[in-house]
Amino acid sequence: MKRWVVRSTIGLLALAMATAIPVLWTRIAAGGHLYDESDITAAGGPRADVVLVLGAEIAPGGTAPKAFLRGRLDTTAALILNGSAKVVLVSGDADGSSGDEIAVMTRYLVDQGVPATRIVADPYGLDTHDSCVRAKEVYGLDRLLVVTQGYHLARAVALCRSAGIDADGIASRCECGDANLRRNAFRDYFAATKAAWDAVWGRGPAVTSPPSPAITEALNS
Repeated sequence: MKRWVVRSTIGLLALAMATAIPVLWTRIAAGGHLYDESDITAAGGPRADVVLVLGAEIAPGGTAPKAFLRGRLDTTAALILNGSAKVVLVSGDADGSSGDEIAVMTRYLVDQGVPATRIVADPYGLDTHDSCVRAKEVYGLDRLLVVTQGYHLARAVALCRSAGIDADGIASRCECGDANLRRNAFRDYFAATKAAWDAVWGRGPAVTSPPSPAITEALNS
C-alpha cells in the first residue's frame, strides 16, 4: 500500500510538472507583450499595421458570433476605429463544425463600421498555431497585434512570436459568464503542452498556401 501511494504521488507530481512547464513557457515568451484594451487606447500603447483576430465557434444557424468571438470582434473593431491598427486579418475555419467562421467574422466587423477593404480573410486558421504560422508564411507579417480572451492570450502571443512575428496581445472583451471562462481557462492550461510541442518542432500549418499580397493590397487601398 505504501509503495502504491508513493508511486501515485510521484506520478501526479510528474504530470503536474509536465503540464506546468509548457504553461510557464507561454508566460515567459509572452512576457511584456500582454495588454488590456484600455492600454491600447491610451497614448503610447502598442500599435501595428495589422491586427490578427482569432476565430471561435459561431452561434447555431451560422449567422452570428457566440459571446467569445463577439468579444474578440468588438475589441478588434475598436482598435481599427481608434487608429491602433489599419487592417484586420480574420483567421479561423471557413468550414468549421459550427459554420463559416470567416464569413460571420467579416460581416460582423463590417456591421461595426470596419471598411470591408480593410479586412483580409484567412479561412485556414484551423488553430492558434496555424493562424500564427500562416500570418508569417502566407501573409508576410513580421509585426502584429493579436486579439483573444485573456485566458488564451499568452499562448497566442507565444505561438506568434515563436513563428517569427513581433506580436503584442490585446485581451478582448467577453460577456461570457464565469463558468464558461473557468472551463475554457482549464482547457487552455492543457493546450499549452501542444503549443510548446508545435513551437519546438516547428510544425507546419495543416493547410499550406502560396504567399498572398492581400495584406499589402489592403494597406495600400
